[in-house]
Amino acid sequence: MLNFSKIKILLIYLIFLSVSIFCISNFIQSEDYFFKKKINLGLDLQGGSYLLLEVDSSPLQKRHLQAKVIPLKKKLIENKINFENFKINEKDISFEISENNTKKFEKVFTSTKDNKINTYLDKYRSFELDYELLNNKIVISLSKNGIINLNTTAVEQSIEIVRRRIDETGTKESSILKRGSNRILVELPGVKEPERIKELLGKTAQLTFRMVTSDSSEFGNETFILEDTQEKIMVSKRILLTGDNLIDAKPRFDNINQEPIVAFTLNRLGSQRFGQATSKNIGKRIAIILDNKAISAPVIRDSITGGQGTISGNFTFQGATDLALLLRSGALPAPLSVVEERTVGPDLGQDSIEAGVVSLFVGFILVIFFMLFKYRLFGVIANFALISNLLMLLGFLTIIEATLTLPGIAGIILTVGMAVDANVLIFERIKEEIYKGGSNNIQAFDLGFKRSIITILDANITTLIAAIILFIFGSGPVKGFAVTLSVGLITTLFSAYFISRHLTSIVVFKNRENKILV
Repeated sequence: MLNFSKIKILLIYLIFLSVSIFCISNFIQSEDYFFKKKINLGLDLQGGSYLLLEVDSSPLQKRHLQAKVIPLKKKLIENKINFENFKINEKDISFEISENNTKKFEKVFTSTKDNKINTYLDKYRSFELDYELLNNKIVISLSKNGIINLNTTAVEQSIEIVRRRIDETGTKESSILKRGSNRILVELPGVKEPERIKELLGKTAQLTFRMVTSDSSEFGNETFILEDTQEKIMVSKRILLTGDNLIDAKPRFDNINQEPIVAFTLNRLGSQRFGQATSKNIGKRIAIILDNKAISAPVIRDSITGGQGTISGNFTFQGATDLALLLRSGALPAPLSVVEERTVGPDLGQDSIEAGVVSLFVGFILVIFFMLFKYRLFGVIANFALISNLLMLLGFLTIIEATLTLPGIAGIILTVGMAVDANVLIFERIKEEIYKGGSNNIQAFDLGFKRSIITILDANITTLIAAIILFIFGSGPVKGFAVTLSVGLITTLFSAYFISRHLTSIVVFKNRENKILV
């Protein structure tokens, strides 16, 4: 147990040096691949902004019901169910049918096979739509589980789009998490003025291209005020193209008009639609509508078949950059609103760092003195193992570019205690073997390590399981605590079982005749 081959010794210290050397990169500025990695500071240490967003799914529910209108009418006609007074309301669809058609409607509406109107949700074992029969009047609305399913999908899509938008701004180490059924928590370390982020997240970025018209059509029309000229225009409700057809959008500077613009590129389907629309409407105006506001309405001079175009509208360059960012990241499925906002100042973060460092330093010094007093020479070994443990812990956190939070510092402090605990168990077990008698120093130390390692493994593995569960089910600072504790437990086992054991073996073999070693 105390014998180490030269290859084993080389591997132990090679692993120790190759991991701990990355600690240096936290104190130097280097673009080298190996030394540009650093431990990032979380919101509570670096300062920054905390935003709690709420997803308003009511417009999404309305659009979802409206999307059911045409399939519903087709299904009623196919099954020869006569209806009248068909109305589309804010939260329901209503129409009247004859009494002898009610059974037929119920069968069609609640069918579980290939039902394109009322989808069966296997997860909830229910339909997404409910209906109510009131004096031959059918009222269709979203079911409770249908609303939950719609909200869940909207929040998941919103989280992904929010992440894209924030990443595009260059904000590092942002934390974006789901909170409750319809809220999103956004933590932005280092962001002291979140106004631009709030403005970007507050826009749904629903982009549509529609024709400017003066006549009513099958789809109707609505009035807009152009943002650049304040001109009142009438726009057809018929959508030619949406932002879903965009591949890319970038800010550009128009040298002819001397103004910033947004250049966009369409996908194949979008290119075909845009080409057909512009070919048929040369000389007419096309309105560009963003979030129900008319940005501009240029005249179509020629057919645009290359799948590329530009959006102008008296933008500043920052405004053009933000619009391009919104279009690239995609439209939010539902509007977001800020329900809570907090800003952590850098001074408060610095106070937290200093308090954490002082706590770690005081605890570290007290542990070192205790081990020296209690175990003398082997206390020196335990302290060296403790220092190597901390170096490997910081090195590993640097390699994975972990985000360090205040609870993360608490995890490091706890690691110091766990590392000492392993050495105390080993040395106390060795004492027991020596006091029993009948064993020389080498046998006593060999048995001490063998019989204590099981206890150490049990204690650390059970704690590691708890840390993993915290990481999976926890969030934010809790994850930071779980990461530092997990890594600390692994480095503790390595330093206790390999480094401490090797150094102990050297001392024991050199002092095999000494009666009192521990």
